[in-house]
Amino acid sequence: VQLQASGGGSVRTGGSLKLSCAASGMIWSSFTGSRKAWYRQAPGKQRELVADITVDGNINYQDSVKGRFTISRDNAKKKVYLQMNSLQPEDTARYYCNIQSESWDYWGEGTQVTVSS
Repeated sequence: VQLQASGGGSVRTGGSLKLSCAASGMIWSSFTGSRKAWYRQAPGKQRELVADITVDGNINYQDSVKGRFTISRDNAKKKVYLQMNSLQPEDTARYYCNIQSESWDYWGEGTQVTVSS
């Protein structure tokens, strides 16, 4: 299984980006029955949870991104997305997608998001 994240880039404050994470080599039932999440890690800081979709379909966001970011998934394409609007310099980080179940845990290599003022 490989997770390939894309969609990062450099934007100005207030800009938008949409991250995508494609799960290859994963069977459909494993994808649909898993927790899907986006994390981020800024230089010198610990990796933190940005948003996730639980196995039950519940969606959670870190307080700092509520109302600006939207996580979604396309089960047919086995993809997870993170729509990021009203980006701020403090959103600058490397963003990682994560798909996990009770018995496995997969991470992508990440995609860089840089927001300049």
